Amino acid sequence: MDKMMYLAAQYLAAAGKSFVEHKPDDSHTNLSLSTEHKSLVTLELGENGDRLLLSYEHFSLKWISRDGIEITHLHNTRHAENVKWLNEVSQQRIGKSYVFDLHYDLGYDLHEEFKFELENKEELKDLYQRRVMANNVLTSFLSRHSLSSEIRIWPHHFDTGAFVTDVGIQKLSIGLGMAIPDSMSEHYYFYLSGYNGRDGIDTSSFEQLTRGSWKNEGFKGAILPIAEMKEKDAVQFLDEAMKAYIN
Repeated sequence: MDKMMYLAAQYLAAAGKSFVEHKPDDSHTNLSLSTEHKSLVTLELGENGDRLLLSYEHFSLKWISRDGIEITHLHNTRHAENVKWLNEVSQQRIGKSYVFDLHYDLGYDLHEEFKFELENKEELKDLYQRRVMANNVLTSFLSRHSLSSEIRIWPHHFDTGAFVTDVGIQKLSIGLGMAIPDSMSEHYYFYLSGYNGRDGIDTSSFEQLTRGSWKNEGFKGAILPIAEMKEKDAVQFLDEAMKAYIN
């Protein structure tokens, strides 16, 4: 279900690109997690509270506004059908055309006949719980350190992340979050990295972490693969990693 949710989330990214004022950092395309709806959610798309949701609970797209809800279930639908539905709803609700035209490579061929399938309901529940865990861990960490940042899901990399600036006497920037499996880990993992301006800080001299490990090639920072860990373990990992940067 990783692939299916990643590709379905791109419908939300395209809605941000179609209807939200563009930002240089692409933040107009990013998403948040709604525990109320058990869904990924766009920024506001119109003046009537319009938002597009991707439901983990029902594997569906929902367009919500103060005028009501429109729903289409994704199982056994094709990409072209979903784009057509989104355009019809957006025309009806906000009088604008929905265009599926992303400016980055997905790594998959999402052609018109691509078929979405609900392959495993239990796996979908697990994916949702990982997003909830990520939100809880980042919220706890930011609160413990009196730091302020939005917690957002960036649809291109599909990580749940936060970014803070002016940290410590060195005035560093810190990026942290939970990433999906990639070349650094075959599992979902938490990460934290420090930056001096735009440059990642060398970690080669940092002491070994109690949990997780330091990376210094390409990505410079700490990672901790998610196994059977508790939220407090992930928070402690982030605490220890940040301490290495600011002490």
